[in-house]
Parts: sequence; C-alpha cells; structure tokens
Amino acid sequence: MEIVTTIRREVLTLPAAHLGPDNPLPPLRPLDEMHRIEDRDKAGLPRDMARQIGHAPLHSLLPVPVRDGYDRDRAPRPVDALVIENDRLRATVLPALGGRIASLVHRPTGRELLYRNPVFQPANFALNGAWFSGGIEWNIGATGHTTLSCSPVHAARVPAPDGGEMLRLWEWERLRDLPFQVDLWLPDGSDFLHVGVRIRNPHEKPVPTYWWSNIAVPEECRVLAPADQAYHFGYEQRLRRVPVPEYDGADRTYPPRSTYAADYFYDVPDGRRRWIAALDADGHGLVQTSTDVLRGRKLFVWGRGPGGRRWQQWLTEPGTGGYCEIQAGLARTQLEHVLLDAESEVSWLEAYGPFAARPEGEWHGVLDEAENRLEEVLPRARVDAAYAAWQPHADTGPGERLATGSGWGALEVLRAGLKLPGTPFDETTLGEEQEPWLHLLRAGSLPEPSAGLPPGGTLVARHWRDMLETAPATPLTEYHLGVAQWHAGDRAQAVRSWERGLRNPSSAWPALRCLAVSDQEDHNPGRAADRYLEAFDDLCREAGESDGAWTAVTAALGREAVDALLAVGRTADARSVWERLDPATRARGRFRLAEVALLLAEGRKEEARAVFDAGFEVADLREGDEVVGRLWAALTTEPLPERYDFRMRPTP
Repeated sequence: MEIVTTIRREVLTLPAAHLGPDNPLPPLRPLDEMHRIEDRDKAGLPRDMARQIGHAPLHSLLPVPVRDGYDRDRAPRPVDALVIENDRLRATVLPALGGRIASLVHRPTGRELLYRNPVFQPANFALNGAWFSGGIEWNIGATGHTTLSCSPVHAARVPAPDGGEMLRLWEWERLRDLPFQVDLWLPDGSDFLHVGVRIRNPHEKPVPTYWWSNIAVPEECRVLAPADQAYHFGYEQRLRRVPVPEYDGADRTYPPRSTYAADYFYDVPDGRRRWIAALDADGHGLVQTSTDVLRGRKLFVWGRGPGGRRWQQWLTEPGTGGYCEIQAGLARTQLEHVLLDAESEVSWLEAYGPFAARPEGEWHGVLDEAENRLEEVLPRARVDAAYAAWQPHADTGPGERLATGSGWGALEVLRAGLKLPGTPFDETTLGEEQEPWLHLLRAGSLPEPSAGLPPGGTLVARHWRDMLETAPATPLTEYHLGVAQWHAGDRAQAVRSWERGLRNPSSAWPALRCLAVSDQEDHNPGRAADRYLEAFDDLCREAGESDGAWTAVTAALGREAVDALLAVGRTADARSVWERLDPATRARGRFRLAEVALLLAEGRKEEARAVFDAGFEVADLREGDEVVGRLWAALTTEPLPERYDFRMRPTP
C-alpha cells in the first residue's frame, strides 16, 4: 500500500508578542486557582466524583516558575511548526508552544476545523501564567491550563501502525513528575487525525493525574454531546447539576446564548460512546471522539457579557471572530484528579475530523442522528481497533528528531535510572538550568551561581530535598532547602533554613524575600514590610547598575515590596522602592496599575485618574482578577470603561 502521509518542518510568521523572562522569584504562595468548591456542593455529587474533587489538589506551582515577562507589543516573528498531512487533512503543530495543534484543515473543502488564532498573544490563564488561545492544547498536571502552554516539547518521527509515519511529542511534566507522549498520525485516506496519548508513572508511589484535551472552535455553533445533564461551574465557584440543553431559560448548547463565562461538564452515561461536536448553522464543523478511558466532555463559553467580550478581544486582534472550547478529559469535571498507580500507565486514543449533521431541532432527535452519522463515518469499533493497533508502537524509539524540549526529563532519568521506551530523555538535552542540580546529584553540593547571577529555580521533590539536607550548608543551599521544605509544608523548618542562610550576608535578599512571604502567610504584615524593604535595599546594592538577569528580579521583588508596604500604610517607603525601579519597568502596565494604588494611598486622586485616562494594559492580568475595577471604583462612581472591563461574573 502506498503511504502518502508526510511530516515536514515549516516556519510561520505571526504577529507575536515577546514572551520575555520568567519570574525569578520562587512561587511560594498558594495557587490562585478558580476551580474549587465548598463542601456543601459535594453533598449531592456521585461518590467517586466527590472523592476525586478532594483528592490531592495542587497547592503550589513549585518547581515551575511563573511566566509573567511577556508583553503586548506584537510584531512579525517566526514560529517553528511541524505539519503532518495526507490527502484529506493537514495538521499544523507548534512544538515550541506545548505541541499545540494550531490548525486542522480539511483539504478537499479547504475548511479550517478549529478556531485558528491569527496572532500569538500570551495572557495570564495557564497555571503558571503565559497561555494563548486557539487550536488543540494538551493539558496535563493539575486543574487549569498546563504550565507547558508556552514551553517547548520534544518531537520526532516514529513509525505509524499502518507503516507510515507518526509525529511523536513528549515531555516531562514537572508539577507531578510524570512523563507523557502524544502520537499524531493520519491513516492513508482518513478524514480523521488519530492521537494516541500515554501518561506514565515511573515512581514507586501513586500520583494524582490530570488530563484535558482542549479544542478551540468558532463560537457561532451548536455543541452536541451525548448527555441530558451537565455540571455547571462558573466564576461564583459553585458546582451544580443542570439540565441539557436548556438551563435558566436558554439553550446553553449554543455558546452565544450565555451571558457570563461558564463550564458545562456533560454527564455522559456509562456505556455511551464518548464524543463531542461543534456544528455551524449549516451543520458543518468538527467532531472529537475517543476510547472510553477519556470519559469527560465539556463546553466552555466566554458569554456575551462585557468581560467575556473584552477577554476575547484581549487574546487576539480586532476583526477576529470569537471562540468557545470543547474538551475531553480523564474525569467528569476539571475539579477532579484521578489516581495513577505506582509504576503504571494510562493511555487512550482520540480522533478529530470534519463532521456534518443536523444541528437544529429537538435535542434527542439531533443527538440520535448525529451519533448515527458518526458511526457511519468513524465506527466506534474502528476507534477501538486503531487504539489496539497503536499500542505496540507506543514504545517504538523515535527516529529523526524534529524539536527539542527541556532537559528536566533527562535529569530525572539520570537520577532514578529510569527506562522509558519510546520517550528517551537524552543527556544531550541537559542545559544551563539543570547544571547546578546535576552537580548536586554527582558531587553532593550546589555550585555558586556564575558571575554573581541570582539563584536559579529550586527542585522540591522529596529526593532533591534529601540531597539538599545532606549538602554543605552554604547560604545558597540553605535558601534552596528552605524553598523545598516550604513546598513540603514544613514551614517552620523552611524559616530556620532561610534564617541560617542569613548568617553569611553576602547575598541576603533571596532569603529575606522568602521570610517576608512567610510573614505574610502568618498574618504579620508589618514584619513582612520590613523584610521586603530590607530585601529590596540589599538587591539594589548587589545588582548595582547591571541589567539583564537583574532587571527581571528587581522588577519582581519591587512589585511585591510596593504592595507589601502599601498594605501597612508605609507610602513613603513604597514610593522609595517605586522610584528605584527601572523607567522601562515602571512604564509596564502592571506597574502603571501599582502606580495608581500608590497615588491613591498618597491622596493624589487626580494624578491616579490621569493614569487611567492616559491608558495602560496589564499584560499579565489574571483571569478573574478584579483589581482594575476595584481601583477604578476607589477613584470615581463612573461606569468602568470598556477597555478596563474584564469582569467574568455579575457585579456583586
């Protein structure tokens, strides 16, 4: 049989914002995570769902850094892409951006099946910050958009089950320390992209696991999924069971008919085929189906409210249509984590392709027709057979390498002597970030940062913490040990480690900043402010007139220090910190917002209002954050201008 599937490299040129540096300060504070509910909402849930909602939620981003250095200054920039296509479909994959499928085109009709964002614009939606909209995203780790959204993954050619080629993507997910792979292939003549996914737990203990495939589609559609009920979750953080399709007087399977942003987790009955589709008014669109392990299906809508519209504009450029998301996950809702047993794995197969069916009409009639149509174009048995055919190929070693991810998997493989057939994490991928930890692994000590640079990130897993505890107790080691102990929940020991590190005052600011965060968590804002000011003074002395790596850390520490000082009414000290920040830093939107708070605290309302009138954009404004509205309300009773309205729920 002639195989016509091809994989090739391509370079896209997109209006793209600059990602910038990661935040160099360790993320010690609890996660600002919206997907949490009160115990009262668990009472009526199925027992397994209630248990999984309460199972091992993520409390910290460590060891992953916050990505908040991006801007909104878009300019034409090259983006590496990998294209896999046959005579029916063309999928464009972005290996440097989490392996996102940016486009899926049905070649005979030229129809784009996804919402394809014409720009690359990061925004603060991922667990660790930077995320962008559009395409198909692979979400692993914990509730929310993956920390790999804007990070590279490994990619290579691999033999496909039909004798052709697959595109394999793989990485090491650092929040849960789990390797995973995504295999993409197009059977000859197929209208469906096949996606084999595997998550492995190579450890000697069970690990909480999370996965949702997130598919962006144009929002002018009707979403079909085989369910009569759904679990509704909104920004009020309430989970409630609602009927499908009509809820609260409107058919919510049409995304434009919702006012505010919301999740609808469809309750697909056991034994029913797993699928979800988005169809336009003419009945054309995309369908996603899978083997039964991927049990959950979801619709996310932005809603027609001003906040939802503003976020849609924020994520792309004027004139671009809106989108919604249809998703598929391991659990029924995104509030849940499932347990992956020690030294085990979970895998499944997904299929994506064009779909035509009648979208309008009575719900059950529409579903029955759509499901029958799906069985005609892609029988359920064929999906199961494709999964069985793929499984023997999941361990096949990759051929030509097409992209390189991080070196964190290589470090863990070296440490534990892991054997992970199919997803090699080669020593050649080890880089600068891994160097000090490789030295700790091999020599038992941490080297000092070269050329007086700030300390890098901290590895916090138990095995690395044990190594730090037995390493020579330098100030740098005590700093990293404290971060690891803090992550483990041993805050008292963390404080002692940071205090021991201060005995050598060569570089005090990293430990002082950690102690300041500890003071805030202990509800001691006065002492936190003292330590923040001391830390910032020490950092300024150490950084001197240098820039580069120091610019990012000065901005990050200065931002936290200003907030801490304003919280206790020390406006003069806050102004002192503000004035020592680099002018380019002060001009950034996040710092313009801080300036408004500072001017308000100084009683300079007219000048604070002038900042709003001049205009600013907070590039890293967090999803659901209402700080802009609160500061505006402190200035005036006028309505919040549209450009600043990011509210995702009704005004209280």
